[in-house]
Amino acid sequence: MKMRQIQLFVFTAFFALLIAGCATNGTGTTGGKSASPVLDRVLQRGELVVGTAANMPPMNMRTRNGDIIGMDVDIAKVMAASMGVKLRLEAMPFADLLPSLEAGNLDLVISNMTMTPERNLKVAFVGPYLRSGKCVLSKSDTLAKAEKLDTINKAQVRLTALKGSTSQVFVEELAPKATLMLAKDYDEAVDMVLTDKVDAMIADYPICVVSLYRHRDAGLASVITTLIYEPIGIAMPPGDAQLVNWMENFLHRLDKTNQLELLRRRWFERGDWLKKLP
Repeated sequence: MKMRQIQLFVFTAFFALLIAGCATNGTGTTGGKSASPVLDRVLQRGELVVGTAANMPPMNMRTRNGDIIGMDVDIAKVMAASMGVKLRLEAMPFADLLPSLEAGNLDLVISNMTMTPERNLKVAFVGPYLRSGKCVLSKSDTLAKAEKLDTINKAQVRLTALKGSTSQVFVEELAPKATLMLAKDYDEAVDMVLTDKVDAMIADYPICVVSLYRHRDAGLASVITTLIYEPIGIAMPPGDAQLVNWMENFLHRLDKTNQLELLRRRWFERGDWLKKLP
């Protein structure tokens, strides 16, 4: 058996054991009421509803069969098992996730979402479970290797970013001279770069990594150093102290049992999942 196959087998087995262990010791086995409105409705319904964009590889994405996979999804699966309930993923445009959470249609949002002060005024966050940042993806080495904002903050530079994302805010506030064309999803944004409709895409670190993987022969470049620090966290309704406490303990357990690092390696250092994509 090859080393990569051995590593995959070990990870899969350990991941299954973790879910099984969480399921037998989870909140869902108590059957009692908690002090958390969200946990109470999750347990009563027997289902955890998690919102995700499903188009932000390797964090969340659809396979050619329509399944949603990614690091965010794996975290959500273990979380639901820890509660002793089923997982239901609700896919929607990134910009609709927090409004849907605020409307009570979702229990949580796990979708490569940066914990910003502005978002935190409306919803609660726990994390980070991943540290990310902004990167430039471009056919131009000069733009791709940009380490100073002056390089992209020029009137002749055309940029794209995901609508409703922190990348949009990043360009609007820190590169206001550039021409910004918003994209509905990252597939559209990358295509705009590939077809020379824009000079570069501003996106989170994971998106740049995967774009380079998927389009190795397209002449794309991106220096995987971050222009700005971004902590990725789990969004949840405000005013639910027990839910926040539960999530903090959940992420602490994943971190201290090395599961977060194993998940990061699985989705960022191996590209075997790429063959499942459309």
